[in-house]
Amino acid sequence: MKNTSTVSKTAISKSITLDEPIKRGDDFISEITIRRPKSGELRGVSLMDLGNLSVAALQTVLPRITQPTLTAHEVAGMDPADLTEIGAEVAIFLVKRADRLAAYRAE
Repeated sequence: MKNTSTVSKTAISKSITLDEPIKRGDDFISEITIRRPKSGELRGVSLMDLGNLSVAALQTVLPRITQPTLTAHEVAGMDPADLTEIGAEVAIFLVKRADRLAAYRAE
């Protein structure tokens, strides 16, 4: 997995190159952009489940915040390493900006 994005540590979206592209019809999706979800896009999902990278929670939320828009079925068929990377980025989006910046300064 390669993060091809040049966005800052406080960005509201991030592009991720997949190790295993997703087949959609005759095409392959090799890069997905995820954006920071709004509260309404988290409806029906526990924030704890997202923070714990629950596959069921990610299957619900990712179709709402990905470009191209993924289906729950496509999320279910993703390579586990790709799903983990995307899920980790979603979890990072849930942290306050000041906390994200503090964590990056500590590295």
